[in-house]
Amino acid sequence: MTDRILKVGLFGIGLSTYWPQFEGLEDRLTGYVGQMAEKLGRPDIEVVNLGLIDTAEAAYDAGHRFREADVDIIFLHVTTYALSSTVLPVVRRARVPVVILNLQPAAAIEYRSFNALGDRTRMTGDWLAHCGACPVPEIANVFRRSGVAFHQITGMLNGDPHVDREIGDWIDAARVAHVMAHNRLGLMGRYYNGMLDIYSDLTAQAAAFGTHIEIVEIDELARLRRETTEAEVELCLEKIRSEFDIQPDCDPAELHRAAHTAVALRKLAEQKKLGSLAYYYESVAGHEYEDLIASVIVGCSLLTAEGIPVAGEYEIKNAQAMKIMDTFGAGGSFTEYYAMDFNEDVVLMGHDGPGHIRVAEGKTKIRPLKVYHGKVGSGVSVEMSVRHGPVTLLSVIEREGRVILLCAEGQSVPGPVLEIGNTNSRYRFDVGARRFVEDWNAQGPAHHCAVGVGHIAGKIAKLGELLGLQVVQVC
Repeated sequence: MTDRILKVGLFGIGLSTYWPQFEGLEDRLTGYVGQMAEKLGRPDIEVVNLGLIDTAEAAYDAGHRFREADVDIIFLHVTTYALSSTVLPVVRRARVPVVILNLQPAAAIEYRSFNALGDRTRMTGDWLAHCGACPVPEIANVFRRSGVAFHQITGMLNGDPHVDREIGDWIDAARVAHVMAHNRLGLMGRYYNGMLDIYSDLTAQAAAFGTHIEIVEIDELARLRRETTEAEVELCLEKIRSEFDIQPDCDPAELHRAAHTAVALRKLAEQKKLGSLAYYYESVAGHEYEDLIASVIVGCSLLTAEGIPVAGEYEIKNAQAMKIMDTFGAGGSFTEYYAMDFNEDVVLMGHDGPGHIRVAEGKTKIRPLKVYHGKVGSGVSVEMSVRHGPVTLLSVIEREGRVILLCAEGQSVPGPVLEIGNTNSRYRFDVGARRFVEDWNAQGPAHHCAVGVGHIAGKIAKLGELLGLQVVQVC
């Protein structure tokens, strides 16, 4: 897909009747909208600021301008009382999610100095500069009656951490929705036989997120590996040595094989313009493809760390979850239940294959494995724990024809893990290990999920609202 930046629409509303009545009010309110434009500004987004809309005619024009600009989300800054007819035409034409900013310029009117003004016209003008809350019920009423979904942020224009946090979260959620809508998810190989829970409806995924599904052939990867030069492999080996903690019992020949495949994987992702990948393959003993698929773990871990998350076992839904988490900046490492520790009230979770080395606790180890359990071949694998501290788990569920987002917040905690050459972490949840497992399972997810650092369930909830997807948080 071509690179497109997130476009955020902004407009304020006012009532043109007020301007000749109250000197300076229009300029004052326009200034509020300008302050909001600065607050929304980020290096990687474009703010389309249409200023103050104060008539129905201007509203119709604004709707066309937002649509022509192809904005992803609109922030409606309610600066004073305004007619709902100055709002509805804008959002109906634009047809993107809208967040109502119900913001005052200060925490409260300074009553003593206000009442001492002595000029009731001046007093009314000053009051009108503070009465943004007044038309919000009218706007909400019209939106509900018109079938327009909306969201609200209530507070102060400046110096309000809640407002700043909510605005940031909505922008982050809009960015994730934008990235997912332009993402190319590569699928290579086939499903793991018998894992009925991971079989996916590709059309449902494309409809829910806008994702483009690109089927890629392992033949292409094999060809790219055959064409790789020794100089390219040596450069990749240097990167591997800098990024990983290579254990002394690793065979240099196996590291070379892993680097050789990693170069080919990078080329495949670049040529197909992939933003994520799900894969699984077996082939037959001694075939080139078996050798290939048994040496992808390190290369897939490097791709994952560089913003192209890779899910094993052809777990398409979890490739989506990993991409969401990574776009939020939380990571998104492939994981599943490993065991439960009832003595410590923790759940052990991890997975064989790729890991997200950018969210590891310390440097990710590379270990040799004589057997990949349940899979073909042998070679080197990665071993890591997710960084200690707050974490969020995310699963993309397909259920009864719907796509659902399931999440949970917990803690990655220190303690002994299984040193078996896999990703492996210990997670503690406020509701306890038993309750978490039962509540999570009750939602019917696949047995894989994505885990990332930080508590971002609130952002995931906003993403669900933007995409019209149900979000379930179990803890």
